Amino acid sequence: QVQLVESGGGLVQAGGSLRLSCAASGRTFTMAVMAWFRQAPGKEREFVAAVGWTSANTDYADSVKGRFTMSRDMAKNTVYLQMNSLKPEDTALYYCAAHTDPIGWRLVTRVDYWGQGTQVTVSP
Repeated sequence: QVQLVESGGGLVQAGGSLRLSCAASGRTFTMAVMAWFRQAPGKEREFVAAVGWTSANTDYADSVKGRFTMSRDMAKNTVYLQMNSLKPEDTALYYCAAHTDPIGWRLVTRVDYWGQGTQVTVSP
């Protein structure tokens, strides 16, 4: 089992920045890809960003590319999501996710472990 705990959400004005953190514990050696997903009220959960746990290669949804940066610190078993130039449409509950299989990291159905979520609210 892998446990994921997010932090760093909050309320920010449009154009502002936030940094989310996700600390992993447990069988972290099984992690292949770490990702962030988000879910806005009334919408489906969607992929935001991912990072290869050993490769550090990153992938981003088109909607956040150029504004969000995902990184990882293997020594701390922690991943980060730096969010800049935030927009009201970025408002959502953000979930950290862990994949043990390095295939299909954009798919909600392929996630093995979820965090509890952290709320990000961007005001106009």
